[in-house]
Amino acid sequence: MKKILISTVLLSSFMAYAGGFRVSLQGVRQLAMAHTSAHAEDASVAFFNPAGMSFIPAKLSIVAGGFGAKSSVTFQDLSTLESYDTSSPIGTPIYAAVAYKVLDNVSLGFSFSTPFGSTIEWPNNWAGREIVQRLELKAFYFQPMISVKLAPWVSVGGSYIYAKGSVDWDKAATQIGGTLNLKDDKATGSGFGLGFYFQPNAKWDISVAYRSPVDMKAKEGLVSFNISPALYSSLGLDASGKDTFTATLPLVDEFTIGATYKITPKWLVSGDFNYSGWERYNKLTLDFANAPIGNQPNDPTILVSPKNFHNTKTFRIGTQYQVSDMIALRAGYYYDESPYTDKNFQAETPSFDSSVITAGLGFKVFKGFGVDVAGGIAFPESRKVNNTYNNFIGQAKAKAYYFGLGLSYNAF
Repeated sequence: MKKILISTVLLSSFMAYAGGFRVSLQGVRQLAMAHTSAHAEDASVAFFNPAGMSFIPAKLSIVAGGFGAKSSVTFQDLSTLESYDTSSPIGTPIYAAVAYKVLDNVSLGFSFSTPFGSTIEWPNNWAGREIVQRLELKAFYFQPMISVKLAPWVSVGGSYIYAKGSVDWDKAATQIGGTLNLKDDKATGSGFGLGFYFQPNAKWDISVAYRSPVDMKAKEGLVSFNISPALYSSLGLDASGKDTFTATLPLVDEFTIGATYKITPKWLVSGDFNYSGWERYNKLTLDFANAPIGNQPNDPTILVSPKNFHNTKTFRIGTQYQVSDMIALRAGYYYDESPYTDKNFQAETPSFDSSVITAGLGFKVFKGFGVDVAGGIAFPESRKVNNTYNNFIGQAKAKAYYFGLGLSYNAF
C-alpha cells in the first residue's frame, strides 16, 4: 500500500512539472488582442515568430513587461460533499526581447520568456492532500534568433531555445505519517523555433510559426521524506530521509498560423489558430536512485505511468483601433481547450476548457517610447472529475484573471 501511495503522488507532481498547461502571457500588446501573433510593430513579435523581426519598422527595438495572473479553483468531494478552495499567490510571468537590423535584409534578436509555470496551494486538510498541498513550477526560455528577408514581402526566421526549469512541491503522506517535498532547480532542455512572415501588401500581415518540443532533463532531483526515521531503510533513503531521481520531462510543441488585416488605416483585426502537441504526454518515466517505489517488476526503482493527454486547438481573434497618434484601443476573445479529460484531471495544474475576454490600451509616451496595458478575464467551464487512478472524484470549477504592463523603445 505504501508503494502504491508514494508512486501515485510522485507521478502526479511530475505530470505538473512536465508542463501542466501553457501560460499564454508573452506580450502585453498581444494579450490585449487575445494573444494573437501577426504583429510586427516591435520586438515582442520575436517570441511568437522570429521571422517577424524583419518587418519591424525600427532599426533597434526593445520591449519588456510583466503580468499578474490570479486564479482560484474550487473542488467538491462527492463522497463527503465538502468543498475546498485554493489560496494560490499571484503568478508573475515576465518577458523581454530585443531586435536589431544589422543589414537591410538581416535582423538579429533575443527573447526571454516564461511560457510554462504556475503556483497552486490547497488547504492542508483538503481531499487531495495526498496528491498535492503546494506546487510551484517555473520554466524559462532563452532564445537567440535570426531573421532574413527573402524578398520585400517575405522573411524566414529561426531561433535556438535553451530552457531552464524548477519545481518545489509539497504533499501529505498520511499513511506513512508525514509529508514529502520534491525539489529540482537544475532541469534543462533545448529546442528550436522556425517561422515565415509575409506582408503581401499594405493591408495584410501573415505569420506561420512552429516551436519545437523541449525535453527537460532532470538529473539531480531531490526527494525529501518528512517521516519517521524508522522507515528510511525500507524506502531506500539516506540518513537524512532523502533520495534522488532522474527523468525526462517534455514541454509541448506548438504550430501557429496568424493573420492581421487592416480594415482602415486606423482599424485592424487579427486572428490565430494554435495547435499544441500535448499528445507527447502518453506516459511518464521516473528513475529513483534507491527508493523501491516504482511499478516495474524488473526494476522497482523505475516508475512508469500512462498520461493520456491529447492535442489541443486554440482559436483567437483580436482588434485594435488607433484613436489618435498617441492612443490605441485593443480587445479580443479566445477559446482554450484543456489537454486532458475528466478521468485524467490533475489537481496540481487544474485545466479547464475556457473562454477568455481581453482588452487593453497602447500609449506612445514620446518619440520612440511606448507603454502598453492589458487585462483578461477567463470563464472556465466546470468539470466532473473522475480520476480513479488517483482516487480523485468530484466536481471542480475555477475563475481567473490577468493583467499586464509592457514598455517598448524603438529607434528608427
